[in-house]
Amino acid sequence: MSRLFSATALSLAFLAPLAHAQTAPVVPATSETRFGEEAPFSFDILADRARDLSTRPYVEAPIHHPDILEKIDFTAHWKILFDNDQTVDVGEAPVQFFHLGTYFRQPVRIFGVDNGQAREFTYHRDYFKMPDDSPARELGDDMGFAGFRIMRRDLKTDWISFLGGSYFRTDGFARQYGQSARGLAINTGLSQPEEFPRFTEFYLEEPQDPTADVVVYALLDSPSVAGAYRMRMSNQNGLGQIIDVQTRLFFRDGVERLGVAPLTSMFWFSESNRFAASDWRPEVHDTDGLLMLTGRGEEIWRPLNNPDRVVTSSFADSNPRGFGLMQRDRNFENYQDDGIFYDRRPSVWIEPTSDWGDGAVTLVELPTDDEVYDNIVAFWNPAQKPAAGQEMDFNYTMHWGKDAPIPYTVARTTATRIGEGGYPGNERPKNQIKVQVEFTGDILKGLTSEDVEFHIDLPEGTEAIDPGAIPVVGKDGTFRMTFDVRSDAQTLDVRAYLASPSGEPLTETWLGQIHPAQIAYLRGE
Repeated sequence: MSRLFSATALSLAFLAPLAHAQTAPVVPATSETRFGEEAPFSFDILADRARDLSTRPYVEAPIHHPDILEKIDFTAHWKILFDNDQTVDVGEAPVQFFHLGTYFRQPVRIFGVDNGQAREFTYHRDYFKMPDDSPARELGDDMGFAGFRIMRRDLKTDWISFLGGSYFRTDGFARQYGQSARGLAINTGLSQPEEFPRFTEFYLEEPQDPTADVVVYALLDSPSVAGAYRMRMSNQNGLGQIIDVQTRLFFRDGVERLGVAPLTSMFWFSESNRFAASDWRPEVHDTDGLLMLTGRGEEIWRPLNNPDRVVTSSFADSNPRGFGLMQRDRNFENYQDDGIFYDRRPSVWIEPTSDWGDGAVTLVELPTDDEVYDNIVAFWNPAQKPAAGQEMDFNYTMHWGKDAPIPYTVARTTATRIGEGGYPGNERPKNQIKVQVEFTGDILKGLTSEDVEFHIDLPEGTEAIDPGAIPVVGKDGTFRMTFDVRSDAQTLDVRAYLASPSGEPLTETWLGQIHPAQIAYLRGE
């Protein structure tokens, strides 16, 4: 590996050089590697560039040699491998680049930072190993890269990658990729087209803090906004990753729905909607619920759905303590997938570290009939809509791991089951659905049905039929709350939890969303 004493930066969209474009490397990977001119760099300089960009009309990043990139399809692309001998070290972090192709056509610019100076790493074919007949051999040295990834020291696997738009993801605690994050989401889930901001330049720097592995700076650009990001990253094998994010956003135009710290995931089916899929596996999902810790300290669990239409849910709050898409079910037997291991997918917890004010955690669920489509998005939507010329800042920490790093003070939701209402041996009532919620926690150990009270809130005009809560036999510390609901409504939002006789919550709040019309359709009614 060649040794770099600077960080590198990469962007997933090419920007024409601006007046004070930054670049910087350190030690070349090969004698033929080329670098840009050295220029001063800091987060403030990057923010000034973003502010300057926001005062100009948006310019779509150009695509170079699209006819050749068209030939680099999926088959041709996976045959292009980064040459391990060309790996760039940013401190102790080995960095490799992704090649452009049909599905990643807009190049990003990658820079290294050393002692406040930046220089650009320019594309060269020698970075990659490719077949003699690869279409990529027709490309010149003006291409740029599609993205980058940070490897482990043995170069066998990476632990974080940036590829496409402003998307990035880590492999969590079990070295298994799952959900993704984005720099920003704009107008997600609205009737108007969604806007996808892109990271156009990246700057990688060796951290001064020994507890971090690398610092990544990124320039973001889109028709409505330009922004500067600073991401301090640390990887702990077996535990996951922590990313401290600082943002400075400058708006060219007003935005109807701003999505801060957006997470993107896949939910096809679980025990809650097993009837909706014909797959042989018991469950298929990257995450199974949205966890929220409100500004008042209430712990809320919202199980995910695969609705028959786009459904947007908003949970109003002020200065939330955190939210995230969680994969709670870690039992392999519930997935039976020994190829892509859904039981090992990382959870991601977003912890605000600045004043976020009023707004709402927003969840967008789209219908899907396959696991290849990401159909879940969660983000913070500030109450104040951005206006043209406005600046907004949001800081937060991302925790990629097995669970949310919060002290659970009450029992957690461990299962949500939905099925036909009524009872065996009796005629099943039409339009009646049975709901069963399972809670588990030390706080419930040793309790009986007389020691708990159930609280169920349903929409006006709907009632809970035969509600109750009982301990699960043989599982001390686990209770099941069961009730039926009868409704022809398209959507029902239900709030439920268990409490002590004095009213003290014993469980987190379960916010379930039921789709009676969808269930009736699937039952052939």
